[in-house]
Amino acid sequence: MQSSVLTTVAATGFTVAFFHAAIPTHWLPFVLVARARNWSRGKTLAITALAGLGHVGLTSLLGLAIAWFGFQLEEKMEAFPWVAGGLLLVFSLYFVWRQLSGRGICHHHPPGGRHHADEHCGEEKEHSHWQEELKDSPLVSARAGEWAAISGLFVMLTLSPCEGFLGIYLSAVQFGWRGFFVLSVILAVATLAGMTLFTWLALLGFDRFRLKSFERYEAGLLAAVFGILGVLIILIEHGHEH
Repeated sequence: MQSSVLTTVAATGFTVAFFHAAIPTHWLPFVLVARARNWSRGKTLAITALAGLGHVGLTSLLGLAIAWFGFQLEEKMEAFPWVAGGLLLVFSLYFVWRQLSGRGICHHHPPGGRHHADEHCGEEKEHSHWQEELKDSPLVSARAGEWAAISGLFVMLTLSPCEGFLGIYLSAVQFGWRGFFVLSVILAVATLAGMTLFTWLALLGFDRFRLKSFERYEAGLLAAVFGILGVLIILIEHGHEH
């Protein structure tokens, strides 16, 4: 039973991480900066992967804090699975609120660029706003060096962790450190695969490909995922007690 539940949690985590990475904010800036600076395809993919590692690293560190805190609670509370399931349901309601209020999931923006908040959170807009933001950004400025652009992209993505994956870490506390390491590997593989795949497709000319609908309803999808995981954990604990 434990193995099947961990497999379910892992599969859910992969789905969340991959589709989160598929959102244009995770690959479109790299494509636009690469075109402005005439980067080669290989160099662009390498920089995308580097930034993805920073994104994964910070998310994993936050996940480590959640896992450690969960382990401490689990030792002191026999009813921890009920608490974890309840917290996941609370997260679910939070993302339901974000979805219904039109706030969606807010993501990163280029350093030094012009930011229009109403164009990034829950609105179904065209991706051309990135070109507007990048106009005033050192990421594409000829006066800024290559490392300034690379570090800017790295910081932009690193400082915006995958918040949707943090609840997945919470759901795996019952599996101990094994669950944490399994999810961390899955987070890295799914995120890097999603970012490099969609960056590569855009570099090949498929930049008209849009995921606006998914981006628009990302909060609602996360609400469904957390709700299902929360109910699953509670049902499993209820079954153990009986």
